[in-house]
Amino acid sequence: MTKELLKKFRSSAAPVALALAMISMPAFAQEAQTVAAGPPVEIVVTGSRIASPAATAASPLQVVSVEQIQNSGATNIQDLLLENPAIGTPSISRTNSGFNTSSVGVATVDLRNLGIDRTLVLVNGRRFVSGIPGSSAVDLNVIPTQFLERVEILTGGASAVYGSDAVAGVVNMIYRKNFDGIELGAQTGVSERGDGFDWQANALVGKNFADGRGNIMVFAGYSKQGEVRKADRSTEAGSSAIDSTSLDLTPNQRDAPNFSGFAPQGRYFTDQFTSRRGGGFTFAPNGSLRPCFSRNGGICNLTGTSLAGSALDGTTIGPDGFNRSAFRTLAVPLERYVGAMRANFELSPAVNLFLEGNYARTKASTSIEPFPLGSDDIFPDTGGQVPIESLVGGTVYRNPFVPDAIFNDASDTNGDGLRDIFFTKRLADFGPRTSSAKRDTFRIAGGINGEVFGGFKYEVYGIYGQTKEAQVGSGQFNSLNFQQALNAIRDVNDIDGDGNRTEIICVNAAARANGCVPANIYGVGSLTPATGYLAAPQTLDTKVTQTVAGASLTGNLFSLGLGADPVGIAIGTEYRRETSSSAFDTLSQLGLNGGNKLPSTRGEFDVIEGYAEAIVPILSDRPFFNSLSLRGAIRVSKYSTVGTTLSYNYGAEWSPVEDIKFRVMQARSVRAPNVAELFEPPQQDFPQDLVDPCTDVTAADTGVLAQNCRSAVGVSANIAANDAFAVSQADAQGITSFAGGNPRLQEEKGTSFTAGVVIAPKSLGINNLVVTVDYFNIRIKDAIENLPLQFILDQCYAQSNTTLCNFIKRRPAVQGPNNSGSLDEVNSARLNSGGLQTSGIDATLSYRYDFGDVKTNIYVAYTHLFKGYQIPIDGASRDEFAGEIGASKNRFTANLGLEYGGVGVSMTGTYIGPASIDDQLTGVKPGSDPLYRVHSEFYLDAQVKFKVQDRFEFYIGGDNLLDNKPPYLADIGVGESAGQDTDTGTYDALGRRFYAGVRVKF
Repeated sequence: MTKELLKKFRSSAAPVALALAMISMPAFAQEAQTVAAGPPVEIVVTGSRIASPAATAASPLQVVSVEQIQNSGATNIQDLLLENPAIGTPSISRTNSGFNTSSVGVATVDLRNLGIDRTLVLVNGRRFVSGIPGSSAVDLNVIPTQFLERVEILTGGASAVYGSDAVAGVVNMIYRKNFDGIELGAQTGVSERGDGFDWQANALVGKNFADGRGNIMVFAGYSKQGEVRKADRSTEAGSSAIDSTSLDLTPNQRDAPNFSGFAPQGRYFTDQFTSRRGGGFTFAPNGSLRPCFSRNGGICNLTGTSLAGSALDGTTIGPDGFNRSAFRTLAVPLERYVGAMRANFELSPAVNLFLEGNYARTKASTSIEPFPLGSDDIFPDTGGQVPIESLVGGTVYRNPFVPDAIFNDASDTNGDGLRDIFFTKRLADFGPRTSSAKRDTFRIAGGINGEVFGGFKYEVYGIYGQTKEAQVGSGQFNSLNFQQALNAIRDVNDIDGDGNRTEIICVNAAARANGCVPANIYGVGSLTPATGYLAAPQTLDTKVTQTVAGASLTGNLFSLGLGADPVGIAIGTEYRRETSSSAFDTLSQLGLNGGNKLPSTRGEFDVIEGYAEAIVPILSDRPFFNSLSLRGAIRVSKYSTVGTTLSYNYGAEWSPVEDIKFRVMQARSVRAPNVAELFEPPQQDFPQDLVDPCTDVTAADTGVLAQNCRSAVGVSANIAANDAFAVSQADAQGITSFAGGNPRLQEEKGTSFTAGVVIAPKSLGINNLVVTVDYFNIRIKDAIENLPLQFILDQCYAQSNTTLCNFIKRRPAVQGPNNSGSLDEVNSARLNSGGLQTSGIDATLSYRYDFGDVKTNIYVAYTHLFKGYQIPIDGASRDEFAGEIGASKNRFTANLGLEYGGVGVSMTGTYIGPASIDDQLTGVKPGSDPLYRVHSEFYLDAQVKFKVQDRFEFYIGGDNLLDNKPPYLADIGVGESAGQDTDTGTYDALGRRFYAGVRVKF
């Protein structure tokens, strides 16, 4: 296929891609599993705790079968789940966490794009300990993929059945059971470009005993996924090895390269404001000092175009910025050791003992470019002024490292009588910023279940889980030590008394006693002698625990007659306690290593709950009523934090004929705030692009906004000095923000409505065909959100909201007319102020048919979004996300499996519809401006397997066989993919890759 045809194919509309997928594509298991002939087998389907001979879901349910898990070749179950159109872009994955300060390499799942904390992940219908401190989100890295029998995905509110966090739905991981034998597996893979080398090995051993009354299974697995560097990949606009920041999505207009001005040789400014305009000094490649003017009008050049300039040595100067992309990780390396076990022993029909265990150790590491140091990172309280003269014993000493040209151009900018400067410098001497995280998770669940009272089933169980993380980082600096190291003089008067009058020393005697090494910031490699004193290793230690105890009773009561099945009920109670703690090193907590302040977080809560559920069959086998049943559930929970909450659901299922079933469900769900939302101390941030409402206000302006602005003394002084309120770029970029938890938060309240139809036309002679179409509408009130900073500013000044004005702090008038009254802090808080809504249509098609000896299995899942928006607070405008990147309005996955003899072929096509960049970045509504619109993508995966004597199975496969390159989005932090040129959580950025493996059974 030519490149032109491939290009047309990749950008084709959904119907074309769907048609191709249907004729050229393992399959999801159909929703209604076929039950073999014989006595009715009671099964439990996610969404209900009642076992039924004909269990189906009243809410939309999709099932990922063991066949599809095996046919995908997925190392992590997250990779497979992301193909499902009901699942949105994960906030954390291996390909979008390279810039994270914590939770690097964690794998999460996000149903309906409503947030990972609103998706409840279960294992065998029971809760699992979180992998992220302060959150309820489960790390899917700890789930042993090869130990799974299936995954059930229930979309829509399920809090009444399973408790808090199920506002968007439930993802239930169901382990294999009653396995008898030995199963070994191994797999290896590599990208077409020769990197990202992966391999895994696993073993499952199971044994039935005591005449089948007992079974024990033990699983052990190891996997290692290799690193992929950003510089080794490209987007549709070209190589990602070079920095680019333009929002223009037209490839031939991409602003690349666009290097960072924080360069290893440093830039030095004798005035605070010229530092923001690009003026000052820097070093030429040969090490000579040269003046550095604006990149648009002089020789200070960040781009790739060589510029001839009047350097002090007369040389021609090329680009002198720093290329960050050469250091960035696209896919972090991840190593996993996973163990699991499951055992049961039936003493009698009334007493069956069961036990489940999980252990996982994961290791992940990241590497990004060296730290971009500015003098304001070291001296934040003075705006970054670095003294180059020191007063010691009445004598003024000059810093001997300062070149003459810089020293002679410098002046006293802060009024202390001593010269000072400002500088920026890439800390290449410190090496890349790296982090290495090790996580240990274990969980044990056990209890007793059985049958009593003539058919009622009971269960009593307990669960304990724990996740611990230890992370170590490098490449940061100690700002307190840096302050002392920059205050250096030549000891001509032997101040330190060692007899050496030519050495350079730190001025402060206490700092010298603590090993202070003078810091030379001028030129490439100049800091190397001092890095041991200046470097500050970063550490993070976290611990999450979960304790659960519960009991339930389920069974049938009586029949209402008219041929209906008996009424099924389930009642139960559950107690849960969760704790979480996270602590960075002391410097990180104080914000003294170049990063934001990251204080420790500790907290806990517990809850006791009671629930009841009923399924009431009304009649069956009647004209127009092949079956009719009602169902409902209620749960009352008492939290130590928010008090008593109530959730419930009710619905109905009606089959006018055997082939068609209509279903409807209304649910009220709740989500109690997690530990971080309640107890996290204020975290520091440095927001960009805030617009000060007081800008350009004059003394003569009338109106509420002008009056509120002039009420600030600093603003009035600024207006008096400048005729209108004006803010320098330095002040605009120096705004700080703090936001943290709120112990007064209450629960979120979600309302979901689903209605749909299931069609299985057996009466027409079409067996094994199931089609489902479901409408969903989920609304969340009192959503826990951080108030948007721009909203706070606008409401304070334009609407006289005095409460929100308390979040704002302006600089006083004493700092001079250029920055008096400018914004110093715009803080925020978590409140129950937000609202969320999403609605759309889910459709699935499942079909199995045998053409002679050829077995065929087809599955298609499609989702169309009608709406999707967030309202951060009452009175704020909607922030639309439907149609934006990560939430395309049209998505589908299509699967085809063919098997003939011992050979099987499976193909999967995944379609992601057109989407727009977040309107919060572009200022335009999704879909309204083609400049910010990204075309659709279609990914094709395939696998071929060969069975030999039913014991050996060999397979080879490939992912992204069309080698789609992701759309170019620039390094603008789209989604969660900071530091990349695309949204790596939504689009495949790794390219074509292949794998091969073997399974052996005994």
